[in-house]
Amino acid sequence: MENSLNPEKQVPVDYDFGNLAVFDPNGPEDNTEESLKSSARDSVQLMISQILQMPIKSTKEAVYVTLPEPSTHLPREKPIPQAKPPTKWEKFAKAKGITPKRKDGRMVYDEQTQEWVPKWGYKGKNKSEQDQWAVELPDNAETI
Repeated sequence: MENSLNPEKQVPVDYDFGNLAVFDPNGPEDNTEESLKSSARDSVQLMISQILQMPIKSTKEAVYVTLPEPSTHLPREKPIPQAKPPTKWEKFAKAKGITPKRKDGRMVYDEQTQEWVPKWGYKGKNKSEQDQWAVELPDNAETI
């Protein structure tokens, strides 16, 4: 086949626009690299010309074509992973009705600064008490 914008095929090709695939039953003329490249170029050219015939939509940012759903089912390379069997502890906890503790998190919302800050540590919520000039002592505090 020669280089042309609309290559001719003896048997029409099948398209799967959802997977961007062309199925060419004609195949290459022979198994040389030149023939394979030519056949691939012709198939891609046919697919692009078919895509450009679809309704084209445009926005301020881009011009695009909405492709249909894939018609060819692609198989998985590996089987779907099996669920792991529960451990002895998980079986025991389920039998006894034990639920895991919920973590209450490290960050708290500070109403004064309108930000999320750590509960303790560097720039933490507990540091706000250190900046006050008077702090109320609890009843069980030792006096000097």
